[in-house]
Amino acid sequence: MSPSAVELRTGDPARPRRARNRLVTMLVHLGMLGLSQVGVTIAAFGTQILLARSLSQAAFGTFTTALALISLTAPLAVFGVSELWLQQFGQQGTGAYRWVRPALRAVAGCCALIVAAVLLWGVVALPDSRTATVRVLLAAVVLAQAALGLVASVQQLRGDYRGLSALQLAPHLGRVAVVLGVWAFGLGVVAAAAGYAAVALLTVLASLLVMRPFIRGTMPLEGHPRPAGPAPAAQPVAVRAVLGAALPFVLGNVFYLLGMYLGTVVAGEFLSPEAAALLSVPMSVLAAVYLVPRVVYQQYFLAKLHRWAGSDRDAILLAYRYGGAGMVVLGAAVAAMVAVAAGPVLPLLLGPEYADSADVLAVLALAIPFRFGGAAVASLLTSGGLLRRKVAYQGAGAAVYLAALAVATPLWGIMGAATATVVAEVALCCLFWVAVRRRVVRDAALPSWRDVRRRLTREGSRAS
Repeated sequence: MSPSAVELRTGDPARPRRARNRLVTMLVHLGMLGLSQVGVTIAAFGTQILLARSLSQAAFGTFTTALALISLTAPLAVFGVSELWLQQFGQQGTGAYRWVRPALRAVAGCCALIVAAVLLWGVVALPDSRTATVRVLLAAVVLAQAALGLVASVQQLRGDYRGLSALQLAPHLGRVAVVLGVWAFGLGVVAAAAGYAAVALLTVLASLLVMRPFIRGTMPLEGHPRPAGPAPAAQPVAVRAVLGAALPFVLGNVFYLLGMYLGTVVAGEFLSPEAAALLSVPMSVLAAVYLVPRVVYQQYFLAKLHRWAGSDRDAILLAYRYGGAGMVVLGAAVAAMVAVAAGPVLPLLLGPEYADSADVLAVLALAIPFRFGGAAVASLLTSGGLLRRKVAYQGAGAAVYLAALAVATPLWGIMGAATATVVAEVALCCLFWVAVRRRVVRDAALPSWRDVRRRLTREGSRAS
């Protein structure tokens, strides 16, 4: 009797252990990514507080305004190439190396244009030399944002989630060191900008060192055979083709930024600066909460979903049934905690003048389950050849948001802006869910929980 037949009859007692080990490994990777994002959030918040205490209000305003505007250029600087690499390598494996160098040229061109625009913005600030110098120095942050976006995708393709976590956290720890130096030695805003620029350039250098094997075409890819040497010469794609393929990712990122920042802008322009402040605080909390689906799908599962989309339909169906439902349940639990904690925590941290922000956050918490569930099913559109349709739905969601803001904000003020955010998230989640059900799942029979256990056992056996 063959060994395989004996295994089928007697079973393999090691299989459950291997399945558990595989599940533990996945949870460890997700935990590392989650902890790095928590560290990033804490570090960013801490640097803001310490800078505000170290600099004059005018100097702090100059610094934060420049940094905020430059941070908004991140999607344009990387121009969707990070997501494009995940898509192409997930579909083609090592054959996608022909996209690497043209994509790097495209990113370099986009970064050069944005840096030039930031430098011109600095020149416009003259004769205020301090403001001009801060803007010019912080232009280096554009390069760091692009480098971090690219290296994050490279680390996902490699399956090195420990390295990805460290690279995400390291620049923020560098900024903490800079701000501590500014505070300890009584330095000014120009010194803070120079420190941020130095951290940015070190980030670019570290990212390039990590990406060297990838650029050469010798980096092993998770889920694909290890290359024996440099990738065979293949006709590289045109830079124009890279820009066209990456455009949907850029639009999706822009629509995301609109959802996060437009409400605050509208409140500031049409209500009052105080209203904008009251709305910006809960929106910052919401942005931090939204890191959860971002870590799970953008930084862990997306490369795998791209790979499964062309070769493993069962995995896609499992992701739809249990990923979507699980994220909605998780989102509901997080929303309940946020809504309950908002009342006592926000006034305690920020002062009694922010008491109204707690009510706004309680309303915004209703959007959390829909964002979590929408992120889960939207990832199946991204990986299933329906990216342009997904972007069209994001555009429709942005249009719903604009319309809701236009109607609700004049009627109910910042509570109306918060309600508009919830309405847009509900609409977008429904659009994504219906699209995935019709175009990805179609008439397929959905897997049971037994199928999940069987798959974990099988994968654990293969991994051994």
